Amino acid sequence: MELPPEAVTMDGSGGVLADLLIQPGASRTAVAGNLEGRIKLQIAAPPVDGKANAELLKFLKKKLHVPAGNVVIVSGETGRRKRVRITGFTADELLKKLSGDA
Repeated sequence: MELPPEAVTMDGSGGVLADLLIQPGASRTAVAGNLEGRIKLQIAAPPVDGKANAELLKFLKKKLHVPAGNVVIVSGETGRRKRVRITGFTADELLKKLSGDA
C-alpha cells in the first residue's frame, strides 16, 4: 500500500510527526491508505468519550511495537484530522511499518 510521504515529518527530537485522517466507527481497525495527503486509518471504536483516540493509540503501539509512551496525539484530539508524535522511528521506517512492507 502506498502511503503519502508528505504525511510524515521528522520532529527534531528523535521521532516523527504523522498527519492522520481517522474514520471512527469502522468495522475493524486498520491502515486504509492515503486520503488528502494524510495517512487514513479506520478505527473500530466510536468517537465518544475518547474511545476512538484510545483505540488509535493502542493500534499504533501494537502495529509499531513501541511502548505506549512513544505514541502521543499532539493535535486534533476531538477531530478526525490528527497529528501524532511517534518516537524511535524515522519517517521512512514509519511509512514502511504502516504500509506493511516491514
